[in-house]
Amino acid sequence: MPEFRQLLEGYRRFRQGSYVEQRQRYDALANKGQAPKVLIIACSDSRVDPTRIFDAEPGQMFVIRNVANLVPPCDPDHSQHSTSAAIEYAVTQLKVHHVVVLGHARCGGIQASLDGTFEDARPGEGGFIGRWMEMIASARDTIRAAAAISPDIDAASALELAAIRMSLANLRSFPFVAQAEAAGELQLQGACFDIADGVLKVLNRETGLFEAVTMEWALDGPPS
Repeated sequence: MPEFRQLLEGYRRFRQGSYVEQRQRYDALANKGQAPKVLIIACSDSRVDPTRIFDAEPGQMFVIRNVANLVPPCDPDHSQHSTSAAIEYAVTQLKVHHVVVLGHARCGGIQASLDGTFEDARPGEGGFIGRWMEMIASARDTIRAAAAISPDIDAASALELAAIRMSLANLRSFPFVAQAEAAGELQLQGACFDIADGVLKVLNRETGLFEAVTMEWALDGPPS
């Protein structure tokens, strides 16, 4: 199994290449700590690396990755909440200015939800995945019903976008997120990246539609 050796070879290239080229930036990050102004909530899918998609420099983005880029609702019980803890840290400690929920096309978690792949599965056989994807069960059932009536609907694409909208709504269930947004200190954005054609779509908050990024408005910022 040569995969770990390949990682070490990649590390050597990094140390001899980009690390050297950005040594001054790495030194500053080491001495002063991080101060990213953007939180990205992305999928764990190996094909969707937000630092590549946005051509980001080290220290520019705080990134959370999980199955299907989902945000759970605020639930301050005594369980352990990795995604919620990272959101809390980014918003209350790092004071990020933007939170971006970054979905993507051809998401395996979304397709598994539609297919019911891990429903009633036990831990070790997909049970943790099934439990996690229960968050979008309501949207999934609605889309399944619509697809049954109109088979030409792209159910996977519809659920990918619905999951982003749901995650944005769940973000606002955290009091510290809602307060920062109301104060104008934080903006929430939804976006979806298509692996096949490289197109990024951003949610227009006025129309509620996902619109493809063009070079014209990309330079002036996202739609309001």
